[in-house]
Amino acid sequence: MAVPSLHPIKGVREKEASVPRTRIRAFMKECRKSKVLFLFLLPAVVWYFVFYYIPMYGITIAFKDFQIMDGILGSPWVGFDHFSSMFNSPEFTRVLRNTLVISGLKLIFVSASGIVLAIALNELFHEKFKRIVQTISYLPHFLSWVIIGSLMIELLSPVSGLVNNVIKALGGKEIYFLADPDWFVPTIILSDIWQSIGWGSIIYLAAITGVDPQIYEAATIDGAGRFTKIWRVTLPAISNVIIIMMIFNIGNLMNAGFDQIFNLYNPRVYEVADIIDTYVYRLGLVQMDYSFSTAVGLFKNAIGLTLVLLVNRLANRFGQTGLW
Repeated sequence: MAVPSLHPIKGVREKEASVPRTRIRAFMKECRKSKVLFLFLLPAVVWYFVFYYIPMYGITIAFKDFQIMDGILGSPWVGFDHFSSMFNSPEFTRVLRNTLVISGLKLIFVSASGIVLAIALNELFHEKFKRIVQTISYLPHFLSWVIIGSLMIELLSPVSGLVNNVIKALGGKEIYFLADPDWFVPTIILSDIWQSIGWGSIIYLAAITGVDPQIYEAATIDGAGRFTKIWRVTLPAISNVIIIMMIFNIGNLMNAGFDQIFNLYNPRVYEVADIIDTYVYRLGLVQMDYSFSTAVGLFKNAIGLTLVLLVNRLANRFGQTGLW
């Protein structure tokens, strides 16, 4: 007859403690088997560590009165003084408003245009024409905003621009698209749609092509027309992809597009065009107010992270697929 253990709890604890050790040994065994792959991964890890994680120490500048000659360690702490000045600054209120307005309009119209183009491409049955449309719509994505900005300045020039020449030929008056506050934001949104629509449609088009064709056949048998199938079949089928992309886009709500606006704006449209990134650029690199500009940048990134977490939580709560 077996003698029962006098220390059953101790035996259970030893068994539970052995589980992590077993997992660690299994993990180390897998690492040794894949050591060549880890060597390929090592340069990317080092690059991220050196250029992304080590510079995070610079965040402390936002809480210091940073002076170049004193360095980060030698500069005195000022706590949340820069954040207090930021929230009391009328300039910050203006750039925050402009950032949210421009980003919000881009979120609505640029995202929607990508979905519309993907659906339109899916409805094209002539493969050669479809490839031509895809190529033409994808090309602007590979142009930098320096190039696109130069093209837009030439096209929209009130003196010699093609657009204004057409307007004047039709009896209208020249429009200062890039110098008139009423026209600047619509111009920014339309140019961003032109640059992003093709690339933004790729993910949605891939999701649409993954929809089971039998669902469309069943809808056709039930008498559904083209628009009914788009509304009742296509959009619900890619709703998870739309939600995930929306989470990414909302996370970038505080990024209104520095490259685009920096290459197109001017002091005459600061009231509607000056965003957080251009504001930080002027403060940090032009006026050399490093501490205050770091505080503004840290605030922007904190809000972006909060928005991602919040929207992801809401997506999971209402039964949609989130990022995690």
